[in-house]
Amino acid sequence: MLKSSTFATAIIAASIGLTASLPAQAADSQFITIGTGGVTGVYYPTGGAICRLVNKGRKDHGVRCSVESTGGSVYNTRTIRGGELDFGIVQSDVQSAAIEGVRAFKDDEPYSDLRAVFSVHSEPMHVMVRKDANINSVADMKGKRVNIGNPGSGTSVLAAVLMDAAGITPSDLSLAAELKSSEQASALCDGKIDAAIWAAGLPNGSTMEATSTCDVKILDLTTSGTDKVLSQNAAYAAATIPAGLYPGNEVDVASWGPKATFVTDASTSDEVVYVLVKSIFDNFTDFKKLHPAFKTLQEENMVKDGLSAPLHPGAVKYYKERGWL
Repeated sequence: MLKSSTFATAIIAASIGLTASLPAQAADSQFITIGTGGVTGVYYPTGGAICRLVNKGRKDHGVRCSVESTGGSVYNTRTIRGGELDFGIVQSDVQSAAIEGVRAFKDDEPYSDLRAVFSVHSEPMHVMVRKDANINSVADMKGKRVNIGNPGSGTSVLAAVLMDAAGITPSDLSLAAELKSSEQASALCDGKIDAAIWAAGLPNGSTMEATSTCDVKILDLTTSGTDKVLSQNAAYAAATIPAGLYPGNEVDVASWGPKATFVTDASTSDEVVYVLVKSIFDNFTDFKKLHPAFKTLQEENMVKDGLSAPLHPGAVKYYKERGWL
């Protein structure tokens, strides 16, 4: 069983188990749903970890939490705006773009009612390439078959930024695949694509699957326009994929990426948001144990890093109580 998949399964199962074991007061419960991402990434177990801690206290506060696997950041943002999701995990750059009505949201009105709750883990770009594909930089992808991420995902936004910095576009590829994260590892190992552009917390199941199954390397992005990306995009930061994290990953790999952030709409009740953040931060030691990507999280940084949308008042109330604001 893959590492991240194991975490996802365990966390969601625990969340469901906790819900099922609680008294029959569901009629009085407030139901909330969190939009995440593909099951092999880190968004899905992150949503499961949040729901696990919320549902643990449901007997006292009456809030019941569930997780939905979705297409990712852009989808989550639009679906929260449409009232079909209560909360969602989105990349920091997607949060910023939604507020401004640019990039993936250029045809939308600026989302002025988007509200930040907290940030979570960093998400380095994992550019996975078959070793027999002769790809040593992003520019070498010209004429190759590359997965650029499914429409509606934050990865597809990042793929556009990455390729632009390297001076190529999807039309330069022989195939611009739009596979979900759960499909890309098998496509790489089956020889259906030569490379996959992918951003996720450390470690993640999709990269673990690919590097464990076939001859795949993670591309160092030092010579692929990293300086240009960082100088033009304040929502991104330099990152490192540590040596030994994945099979065949024998040296540190230079990368960059956004942060995962947790968001909601201004219309979400202050009480529900307060309950959710209290459930996480009153049990923060337990939360950090629920996935390796949470290991280095610091509470004070989570209430400010990567957040361009205004904080929701329910979150502000709790953070002021803790002396963080």
